[in-house]
Amino acid sequence: MESKIILVKPSMTYKEQIWNYKQDFHQRSECLAGCGSLERTNSVEEWLNDVKNYQSEQTCPKGHVPSTLFLAILKHDQKLIGMIDLRHHINHPILNVWGGHIGYSVLYEERRKGYDKEMLKLVLDECRNLGLKKVLITCDVDNIGSRKVILANGGIFEKNVDVDQSMKERYWITLA
Repeated sequence: MESKIILVKPSMTYKEQIWNYKQDFHQRSECLAGCGSLERTNSVEEWLNDVKNYQSEQTCPKGHVPSTLFLAILKHDQKLIGMIDLRHHINHPILNVWGGHIGYSVLYEERRKGYDKEMLKLVLDECRNLGLKKVLITCDVDNIGSRKVILANGGIFEKNVDVDQSMKERYWITLA
């Protein structure tokens, strides 16, 4: 089945949609998972600069790991429906316990349409391009949707971990 979405690097082409994405999550008081620094930046331009800096070990802020962020765009109308962040490694005290290699989010109105499953499938190809052999993906124990997405993409449950009295599930996906 051909994908209905494409993953693209963030750019000013999507400036208004990126800002609206941020506002949608704020109005719902939801966390902007997989969006890099979007939650704490004051403009799309500032955020795009952060996204660029995170792509390289040399420019990545101290105490963080390099990552590549993608916008999930519907092919038929170029609508931004999600974001997904691929961390190049998890040699970090949070990421190697519960953050994992990949974080993502989908607009509320676009959920339950299978886009998150497609996003993860597409970013796993990017993981292979980076030379990763296995990726860690986590979700809250009560997030049934994310669990299904991870399992549908080959996730193998490892264990639960307690993070500030909130349980997270750890899954590994082996890349061929």
